[in-house]
Amino acid sequence: MRATPLAVTALAAALLLTACDSGGSDDNGGGGSGGGGGAKKGGSACAIGTMGVEVGPADVAPAIGDTGNVPVSLTNQSAPCTLEGVPGVTLQGSTSVLVGAAPGSRAEKLTLAKGESATFTLTYVKGGGADGKSLAATTLRIGLPGTGDTKSFPWKYGAVALKGGKPDVPDASVGPFTRAGD
Repeated sequence: MRATPLAVTALAAALLLTACDSGGSDDNGGGGSGGGGGAKKGGSACAIGTMGVEVGPADVAPAIGDTGNVPVSLTNQSAPCTLEGVPGVTLQGSTSVLVGAAPGSRAEKLTLAKGESATFTLTYVKGGGADGKSLAATTLRIGLPGTGDTKSFPWKYGAVALKGGKPDVPDASVGPFTRAGD
């Protein structure tokens, strides 16, 4: 069963984000890495600060309970680097919640030369606002595996549902990195 490795990966990502989180929203040193190990052969781990990042355009969830998808594109603007694992993604509102890996995701090791791109998708369920069963998210923080830096972006897609009304478990998931164009 693949659920156990994914749960361990999500837990490791949560611990890494918690250990590295300064509580700030600046672009460097404030957050976590993803759930994977660092880079091995083929360049060092890609750092979010050396990547061009585009969030969206999104397939926005139109109504409460509907699912939306937010693609994130990363373009390497520096020396060759490696993405291995899953992105570290946090949604912030009145609290911060870590978004876990999508069930069944298979992390692929990607080495990106300068100018090459990769993507991942954040999938979420639209919540109902301040009902205790949703996070009124305002910020999306993204970190890459093997680094401690994050970059913050405005969250423009409304409240995100919480699984079982638990304040720290968003009804959202992050897919694996894929090479752009694949």
